[in-house]
Amino acid sequence: MGSLVVTATVAAACTAGGDVQGTAESSSPTDPEGAAASSPFTIAFGGDVMFDGLLHERLDSDPATALGPIADTLSSADLAMVNLETAVTGGGRRAPDKEFVFRAPATAFDALDAAGVDVVSVANNHGMDYGVDGLRDTLRNAEEADFPVVGAGKNVDEAYAPYTTEVNGNSVAIIGATDVMDEHLVPTWTAGKDQPGLASAKYEMRERLTAAVRSAAEQADTVVTFLHWGLEGSHCPLPHAPGLARELIDAGADAVVGGHAHVLSPGGYVGNAYVHYGLGNFVFYNFSGPTAESGVLTLTMQDGAVLNDDWLPARIEGGVPIPYEGGAADDARDEWERLRTSCATDLASVPSDLPSDGPSGAAERGGGASAGPADDHADDHADPTG
Repeated sequence: MGSLVVTATVAAACTAGGDVQGTAESSSPTDPEGAAASSPFTIAFGGDVMFDGLLHERLDSDPATALGPIADTLSSADLAMVNLETAVTGGGRRAPDKEFVFRAPATAFDALDAAGVDVVSVANNHGMDYGVDGLRDTLRNAEEADFPVVGAGKNVDEAYAPYTTEVNGNSVAIIGATDVMDEHLVPTWTAGKDQPGLASAKYEMRERLTAAVRSAAEQADTVVTFLHWGLEGSHCPLPHAPGLARELIDAGADAVVGGHAHVLSPGGYVGNAYVHYGLGNFVFYNFSGPTAESGVLTLTMQDGAVLNDDWLPARIEGGVPIPYEGGAADDARDEWERLRTSCATDLASVPSDLPSDGPSGAAERGGGASAGPADDHADDHADPTG
């Protein structure tokens, strides 16, 4: 985790780390004439994190080492982010008709901070496993830990509010949202005007997410959207996902990353923006075969441009990701890169100018929107642990 200047709070949280200072409101729009020259910065992304099973034991034993050796990779980046796939509460009421529910103690935020994580998204299909009271506890515990969360809030405005910071002269905004939610929970889990909840990318809330990205792009040099999306157990994105990614890119997102499938999915460029359809498990109790394949995506960025992308492959052992070494790392990286072709995506290995009528253009966006309701919810039932 590099030295940052945080200029906003998110969903009642402030910021993480002793070298970071936060304020209650976002800064004024970027002023190119008055701003100091920027330099490149790195942002590292990991996938799904939770603390059940043996990971609860690791957390109880020592939060400072709970994430294992991958902390070195996260800490070396200027920014680091993961998906926090759990409620952080000791209370609340278990969500109805849900086979698998997750929760963790407040020390989860201590563990994430110690590992170099700067911000998490709690917009996922486990963020409200213990209801509104559990979500309130999550937000309160984050605030008391001085740790930023995105994708949830006491109301819809907070849920879609970005985490904003400045890194090496670059203003950065990060928004979290979920495209995955059990159908019977959508009314009570989706944030509303006076309703605590999650930032959703489903149905009419997709437009709200796009508007939030557009607003963030007016304020920040670099905009990242972190999504919970995909079909559990499938390496390939759902049919509507490329259209959703393109909508967010058109709105101003420079990177769209996320996960949910519990297996790795392809990543690459859509024009000059970077899209990653699934980071897989990261710190997770259930790991074997493909679900144990993990890694860290690190993007080097400057003024909204993605200058470089790097995939560090890892395998989960004892609940935490252990980076591959030598030839095994090369093989794992090659296998991940082949997903771009095997999934028949339009992702490129290098950035290029984005054509306005390209393969993810207006026609597909319309098709993706209509396909969304049919496809969005299949993933909620394939494997309830997601």
